[in-house]
Amino acid sequence: MNKLSALIATLFAAASLTAFAQATPATPAKPAEPAKATGTKATPAVPATPATPAASSAKMDKDDMKKDDTKKKKVKKVKAKAEKKADKTAEAPKTDMKTDAKAKADMKADAKKDEMKKDAMKK
Repeated sequence: MNKLSALIATLFAAASLTAFAQATPATPAKPAEPAKATGTKATPAVPATPATPAASSAKMDKDDMKKDDTKKKKVKKVKAKAEKKADKTAEAPKTDMKTDAKAKADMKADAKKDEMKKDAMKK
């Protein structure tokens, strides 16, 4: 009986320690102090400068035309390269397809032979 009451007492003691000995929350941070006046006055804001007028449109048109011409030339070169690659890749799969078809046919024939052997073994 004494052992039982001692066990119960230790149980309650452990429970009360965990319940009451919890960590205290941290103290909140102090607010920042306002800036002190130094004696110099604040300068007023500078008004925004107006936008500069656009350059002459004739000059810009010529520049745009030159850019378009160079872009068109680059696009033509890229298209020509792409067509050459497409031609090469179009020819290559034809030979691959033939070899793939032969390989598939060989695999089917092997599978049929294996099935026939299994059937013969069962009989």
